[in-house]
Amino acid sequence: MALAFAAATRVTDTREGLIAEVILLFAALAGIGLLIYGLTARRGLSAAPGPPARALDAAPPLTRSRRDLLTGAGGVALGAGLMAGLASSGGILWLALGFALLLPMLAGSVYLFVRFLRSASR
Repeated sequence: MALAFAAATRVTDTREGLIAEVILLFAALAGIGLLIYGLTARRGLSAAPGPPARALDAAPPLTRSRRDLLTGAGGVALGAGLMAGLASSGGILWLALGFALLLPMLAGSVYLFVRFLRSASR
């Protein structure tokens, strides 16, 4: 947010600066949302409640859903598209600013993608 504010003060009252700022803020919001989803997503609930698990029982390997793969790959593709648009319309400085603001989104997307690939069974 601080980077977007600093960038907005340099291009005050220009259409390019305002458009880039709005895109970057929405992308950063999406990235934080993906990161929070990746860290707090619940596993599927079982249909029948069973006896409580013992501490000595080994947990079965977790199965990840394809939603993790699609969300992660979609986030990486969206981030790449946004950065390509910034590079073509705003130049290298806007690309650097966009990368700094898109970093949470890219980190969350890569986390979901890698979590799916590292799961025991798909």
